[in-house]
Amino acid sequence: MLAKLSTRPSIRRCAVAGACGLALLGAGLPTAADPSPGLERFYDQKVKWSRCAGPDMPKDLQCGKVTVPLDHDRPERGTLDLAVARYRATGASRGSVLLNFGGPGGQGVGQLALAGKEFMDLTDGYDVVSFDPRGVGRSSPVSCGNASDDALDATDGNADVTDPQAVLTKLREAAAECAEHSGPVLPHIGTVNAARDLDVLRDALGDGKLNYLGFSYGSRLGAVYAAQFPEKVGRMVLDGVDTLTEPLAEQGVVSARGQQTALENFLTWCTEDIACPFGQNAREAGEHVVEVVKSLDEDPVPTDFGEAFSGQDFAGALGQGLYSRELWPSLQRAVARLLEEGDTSGLEAFLHGGFTLPPPGRANRGLTDPADVPLDNLPAALMAVNCADDPDRPGAARITRDLGRLRARYEQASPVFGPYRLTQVLMCYGRPKGTDFIRDEVKDVDTPRMLLVGTRGDPATPYRWTVETAERLGSSAVVLDNRGEGHTGYGSSTCVHRKVDAFLLYGTLPPDGSSCGSDHDTE
Repeated sequence: MLAKLSTRPSIRRCAVAGACGLALLGAGLPTAADPSPGLERFYDQKVKWSRCAGPDMPKDLQCGKVTVPLDHDRPERGTLDLAVARYRATGASRGSVLLNFGGPGGQGVGQLALAGKEFMDLTDGYDVVSFDPRGVGRSSPVSCGNASDDALDATDGNADVTDPQAVLTKLREAAAECAEHSGPVLPHIGTVNAARDLDVLRDALGDGKLNYLGFSYGSRLGAVYAAQFPEKVGRMVLDGVDTLTEPLAEQGVVSARGQQTALENFLTWCTEDIACPFGQNAREAGEHVVEVVKSLDEDPVPTDFGEAFSGQDFAGALGQGLYSRELWPSLQRAVARLLEEGDTSGLEAFLHGGFTLPPPGRANRGLTDPADVPLDNLPAALMAVNCADDPDRPGAARITRDLGRLRARYEQASPVFGPYRLTQVLMCYGRPKGTDFIRDEVKDVDTPRMLLVGTRGDPATPYRWTVETAERLGSSAVVLDNRGEGHTGYGSSTCVHRKVDAFLLYGTLPPDGSSCGSDHDTE
């Protein structure tokens, strides 16, 4: 299962899995069992469920909304609605299990509609629920207009590092354009507020405790919730565990290096097949990939969407396809179609991440109509959330001094993925400083035991992040070592899937440090 999603046919708007955005959050946060003064009315609501609008939505998927304060610290300043969806329990329900598919910026409602069959075993005891977090999808979506493209143009591998002042000017202009397009939700976006929304949603679902399964970025959201509302944590699983401490600069290098390793594994597999479009020598295949990226950046090819398909688009499609070994045959065929026929459609599908917006239909009051969700919503939300969560803001002098060295470091980590990952370091420039709550306060949580799943071959969230986050969360964290490949384990490992379901359904935890072998070991 792909835990990180893309909703646009151009990676120019969603190239960076850990890019940055605009937000300013306070660090003073409630952890009391009762709602803070002024929030009581938000905890006095129930979801009104109805069939999801749209002819292609699953007939058994129900949709609704939950109202939350725009500003949890000043709830009188306005509200926004969150889109929610559920599959009902097949028998007697013990409550809900709430899913977050990652991103940040992934739409929960659309992904639950698309991949709901992955979670049907959980309906033996739960309503399976997901939602569009604030700023995402139908929940007051943020947008940057063309600013994401402009910022990536200023920071990618073709940018002139000899003129960093021009880069900084572009980044400041991009920040202003994001603020102009996103509206009042933007200053209140980020994981800290999303976790507070999560508690309102828990109560609106009628659950005394939050049962939760979070993938990739969703693990960060779960950890922040556990720190804010420890007494409300039920059975919690974090799969593809994110870092809580590393700055965006380090996250970018780690991600580039992880994707490069996954690419090398893919090429080793591909070149064993005579149909591999890169030939039959793995080393030469790696050089060929770099050449294709450079060639497409210099001379992009047209797509059916009326846009140019660049080397960064190609790298982004590869990155999506590397998230799961099960996708490798499809990725191989898509690359062959590009190189042999100039057909980008297969790779465009990877840039979509296999994800489509819910089809247009009658919008619920307060929610954005699916047809009106901005095409750049995912990268805009991703930037906003990651910047809101990160307190580091290198100044102009430091960026000017370090830009050339950083470019070299990222390209060394990966000549394919490194150049656009550099954007992680730079995209917060010109934006308000993020909260220090996650880095300073999300630790030693006093909750029931929770399950953390780390995958050894994960190209996006390295296994060491699982170990480090478990140590930081303290004695509540139980680690399951998935000795496989791909991003997250639940959708790619039968063993992980069974152990996660056993914990969520029956409370049966595997021993700390136990492992699951790769499904491919038995092939």
